[in-house]
This record gives sequence, C-alpha cells and structure tokens, in this order.
Amino acid sequence: LTLIDALDTLAVMGNFSEFRRVVNELTKVDFDKDINVSVFETNIRIVGGLLGAHLLSHKAGVELEAGYPCNGPLLRLAEKVARKLLPAFDTKTGMPFGTVNLKYGVPEGETSVTCTAGIGTFIVEFGALSRLTGDPIYEEVALNALYSLYNHRSQIGLLGNHIDVQTGVWTAQDAGIGAGVDSYYEYLVKGAIMLNKPDLLHMFEEGRTAIDKYLKRDDWHIWANMAKGSITLPVFQSLQAFWPGLLSLIGDISSAMKSLHNMHSVWKQYGFLPEFYNIPNAEAGANRDSYPLRPELIESVMYLYRATGDPYLLEVGEDILKSIEYSAKTSCGYATIKNVKDHRKQDTMESFFLAETTKYLYLLFDPDNFLNTDGGYGTVID
Repeated sequence: LTLIDALDTLAVMGNFSEFRRVVNELTKVDFDKDINVSVFETNIRIVGGLLGAHLLSHKAGVELEAGYPCNGPLLRLAEKVARKLLPAFDTKTGMPFGTVNLKYGVPEGETSVTCTAGIGTFIVEFGALSRLTGDPIYEEVALNALYSLYNHRSQIGLLGNHIDVQTGVWTAQDAGIGAGVDSYYEYLVKGAIMLNKPDLLHMFEEGRTAIDKYLKRDDWHIWANMAKGSITLPVFQSLQAFWPGLLSLIGDISSAMKSLHNMHSVWKQYGFLPEFYNIPNAEAGANRDSYPLRPELIESVMYLYRATGDPYLLEVGEDILKSIEYSAKTSCGYATIKNVKDHRKQDTMESFFLAETTKYLYLLFDPDNFLNTDGGYGTVID
C-alpha cells in the first residue's frame, strides 16, 4: 500500500530511478485476493496512487506505451482495482457500501451504513479514470453518489456523519467538516476544478453557506446537529486542517488565513495537532491526543503559500518540519506520536506520511518544482 500511495512522491522529489524500479515491481501485484477492503481507502490510496504515478510516468522517464496517457500498465492496474469497487455502488440510493471483497464483491451481511466522506470521495480518481480510459461508468457512479448525498442534506443545508445507503436514513446526525465528512467538501471543489463542473462548485458553495452559519465560531469550526444547527461538540479535529487550503482554491484567502492561524496556535501549544482539541478548554481531547503524522495542515500551508507568497507560511512549515524531525524520527522511519503532550511514539507509520505529509513539505520549500508551475506551458505528447 505504501509503495503505491507514495510512488508519486518519488517523482516529485526527483528520484526517478527508484520510481521506475517500483513501477516494475507493481506490474507483478495481484489484486484478485479474497480480502475485505475499505472502498474509500482503496480508492484514494490504490486507485489514486496508481493514477498519480501513471500521470507522472513521462516525467520520471518510464518507457511509454503508444497512446499514453490513455494507455499504460499503471492505468490498467488502476482500472482493474476500480472495477472491483463498482459493486459497492449497486444500492437503492446510488451511495456506496463501505466495504468490498476484492474477489467476491460486497460481503454478505455488510452493513449498509457508510460515512459521508466514504460516499463523496470518488470524483477526482473516478473522473480521471473515465477521462483517461474513455469508459464513463466511473465518473457516472461517483457523480450519482455525490448528487444522492446532496439530495439527502437537511433543510438547513447540513450533512450528517453516517447514512444508510439503502434507505437514505441518517444514522449519525452530527454535522461538521472533520472526521467522516471532510473529503466530501474537498472533492466537490477539486472535482469542480479538475472536470470543469460548475454544479459541483454550486453544491460546495451552498454547503459552505450552511457551514458558515451554523458551524463557524471565531474562525473555528465546531460540530452541530444537522437538522437544528445546535452545537453538539465544541471541538477542533486535526482532519479539519484541510479547510484553509480548500478555501484558498476558491480564492477566499482572508478566511483561510484566519482559520490557519488558529490551527497553528494549537501546533505551537503541543508541537503537533492532537486528533481532537477542546476549544473552550484550550486542551487536547482525552484519549484523542495522538498525531499520526497527518498531512492536512501542511497541505493547507502549501496551497496558501502558492496563493500568497506570505513568508509567515514558510515559518509554519518550518515549525511542522522541526517537530516531526525532533520527536517522530526513528532509525527506520517516522513514528506516529501517541500523545502530543509528552511526544511518546507509537510503532506505526501511516502510508499518508510518505504519500502526502513529506510531499507537501517538499513542495512548500521547492518553489521551482515542476508541480509548482502556473500551468502556462507544458509538453505535448504526440
């Protein structure tokens, strides 16, 4: 998983020989296995990882097949995996189940309850896959799921945390922009930009109006009941740190910077972002005080720096870099911080550390990187 998830990081950092070696290894991988996997995680890490690497193959000096970028071994592998995820979307609402078996489809007795992010986080990968392969099915199921979710929003425009994909009944009614919901909003914006779909941006803007009205407090975002808008949980979650970066993509730099300042203050308090931070008490949540090397904050810093050139953002990036170097480094990698208060380590390193956290740090401090161009020029592949 880590090899696939972090493959494009190798290209971003210019290690093309290692990139090519890993590509050769991946052609031997067999995904026809009798194992149950998360549809959401498999999409963003395996399908997304393979597509990202496929699109960077030219840059990394991989020998290209005729018809690239609409042909290639990594693209075929990505489509093979995506095909295995399609049965999850065969529900009464078009919203997918949370789990599939890579060999047999949706497992017998699988729960029909899925989190909002697990339904709304496909359009970037599936949209790219449809455009590259010419098969519209992937983009169609991803859009169907998004529209279906949107149509189940509350009367005040908020979405809950978990929904039954067969009945459309909300089973968890906490609305927020953190865990279980986050990437639904992220993918509306990124999907709208990538596929030039104004309707997705309209869905985001409508959602954001409700977020600003019911969830925003002093540039923090809390949790509220999706139907009434009443506060249920006055906490900031580290997964919410994607929000300033997302706002930068739609041009709202002012709101993004205010939100980021709050998050940076928490980072400075502990040296890391705890999973939960109780805003009224200004302290890390009990038993939710770990930091698994998450990328969301540094992603926002990277986007905002590209948009503004504000040197303050380089200082935030330096704070993040120094904390990780000082407290998370081990002899063989970087470890999850078990507790942000005392910086104890835990014997795990999530794939997103190499796939995202290190990549965004690198891009922040490498203004001349090929990914940091304004898109004004490119190579035409015949």
